[in-house]
Amino acid sequence: MAINLAAIRDELRPGLYEVAGQYDEIPTQYKKVFKTKPSTMAVERKAQMAYLGYAALKQEGGSTQFDNSAGQRYIYNAETYEVGLGYAITRKAIRDNLYKSEFKPTALGLAHSFKEFWEYQCFNIFNNSQTYDATIGGDGVALFSTSHPVDQSTAANTFSVQLDLNESSLLQACINIRSNWVDERGLKIKGRPREDGLMVPVSLIPVAERLTKSELRPGTANNDVNAIRGMEGGVRSYMASDYLTSNYAWFVLTQNDGLLFMERDPFETDMWVDNMTDNLLVKGYQRATPTYNDWRCAWGSLPTS
Repeated sequence: MAINLAAIRDELRPGLYEVAGQYDEIPTQYKKVFKTKPSTMAVERKAQMAYLGYAALKQEGGSTQFDNSAGQRYIYNAETYEVGLGYAITRKAIRDNLYKSEFKPTALGLAHSFKEFWEYQCFNIFNNSQTYDATIGGDGVALFSTSHPVDQSTAANTFSVQLDLNESSLLQACINIRSNWVDERGLKIKGRPREDGLMVPVSLIPVAERLTKSELRPGTANNDVNAIRGMEGGVRSYMASDYLTSNYAWFVLTQNDGLLFMERDPFETDMWVDNMTDNLLVKGYQRATPTYNDWRCAWGSLPTS
């Protein structure tokens, strides 16, 4: 049923001092984490390649060693999906509404509804990051795992025992990213956290504030510098997400692109009048998907308490 006079009965009468219901919106957060890329295919696929391994010593007069093991390793998939929302409002409800400037029949928060939908979809990549998603594919393990396969070995982007956020655990995450991350052939890569890479839920804002803003070592009487801020490859600021569901999980985003928002059709709106009913119809449409295509995009720690 369309929004009708009964749904706005008090907006038909003079004397209301206020019509409320809209609030300040949270600034968009997912765009700080996910890199938006245009999508040109129904399913976007990325091939994770392995290049050459280590060079080998050559004896005088001897043969050069050949490495023919380069090639494709894993495929990551991103299938965009359609998102829509609409509503109908009767002609009389539009005409007789005395408070059109406050209750706009052509808006009703449509863009906000889409924005909130994508916030939850994007951050669910992190909320569900310990479960392997076969629709994305990739290397066969969850986004955060201690056993990402690389040739003849494995690599980790989480702790074997999940740790709470503190000075020691954050420093260890930054060190592990730099020291232990390799490509598909086991060669070291430039693994570095983003300077603004610490991402926490709202409950961990006080901890993150102390860790990243203190000039001296946080939580001690020592006159040491704050190594988290000072070290090369350290973290100097943080962001808090309102859409992380765990009160204890925290993440370090890295300089390696891998968190993507694939957009096939940007958000659009349409409006028309139904000739049979004279109802005004308004709808929004968007086609996109959040995804990841490289586990080296982040380090995660997901303790449960």
